[in-house]
Amino acid sequence: MAHKPLLATVLGQRQERPPIWIMRQAGRYLPEYREIRANVRNFLELCYTPDLATEVTLQPLRRFDLDAAILFSDILVIPDALGQSVRFAQGEGPVLEPVDPQIITQLRREGALEHLAPVLETVRRLRAALAPEKTLIGFCGSPWTVATYMIGGRGSTDQAAARLFALRHPEAFAALIDILVATSIDYLVAQFEAGADVVQLFESWALNLDDSAFAERVIEPNRRIVEGVRARVPNAPIIGFPRGAAGNLAKYAALTGVNALGLDYATPLDFAAKHLPDTLPVQGNLDPLRLVAGGKQLDERVDQIVSAFANRPHIFNLGHGIVPETPIEHVAALVDRVKNG
Repeated sequence: MAHKPLLATVLGQRQERPPIWIMRQAGRYLPEYREIRANVRNFLELCYTPDLATEVTLQPLRRFDLDAAILFSDILVIPDALGQSVRFAQGEGPVLEPVDPQIITQLRREGALEHLAPVLETVRRLRAALAPEKTLIGFCGSPWTVATYMIGGRGSTDQAAARLFALRHPEAFAALIDILVATSIDYLVAQFEAGADVVQLFESWALNLDDSAFAERVIEPNRRIVEGVRARVPNAPIIGFPRGAAGNLAKYAALTGVNALGLDYATPLDFAAKHLPDTLPVQGNLDPLRLVAGGKQLDERVDQIVSAFANRPHIFNLGHGIVPETPIEHVAALVDRVKNG
């Protein structure tokens, strides 16, 4: 079996140089992606068309010497599969029909995996197409993050609708989380069975929670997913990315059981050395806007990040997704800097 540097790093093996992939590496900053996107009716059609989703996933690997491909899809395919109305409005992002306690009782897991069959077909095609040394990353949104969209109807800066819902309707909220945990386990197991090497849990809205709410809404559901996946896929490699977790990061890593911890760009570079086990792999954590600006400051920050994590298993990545206005030449320079110094 070919050596996959990124997978090996997730499993705790420090590499001579950090492997690299980029969150949202397949997307709007690439002209070839924009061309495909312009010829489909909507974003979900792109996610559910294996030919196109496979092509989009592979596009950045043709341009850059990245160590992994990440499945092109979206965290909101799960609410879509559960029967909630999900659409992507041009210039607005995702728009969902908000759930209430009554609607939550009408959500059905039956048929969810059948609905997601095109995504799993994309995973199979990617497995067949990728070079043997490239890691294939699957993913899903973590329950709290997905719930914030399902309850609020769209993304928000403070997740107030979901936070209030959890406080006012604790039983309905717990039922929603239970549905999302169980469906996420099924979905991630199916991704592994289709050929994914590792999966990432995107807890994109882990900020704005007090420590008690964080433990209940972030740590515990993610722990249940990790445990549930590994009950069916023993030793399944899992990256957890709780964006904005701040002082809760160490507790998240210890209690969820993830193999590797994604760090957002606000996390100080000395945090891992001070608060995380030396053997815990970390991923991150360049500010995406540094990649937009480029130049000397980019080189200097890349070197600082590589140096800060040099004594532990480290996957180089951004601290959040790449933004559409990122110059392609800056991405090429980043990859070269990480790989060649």
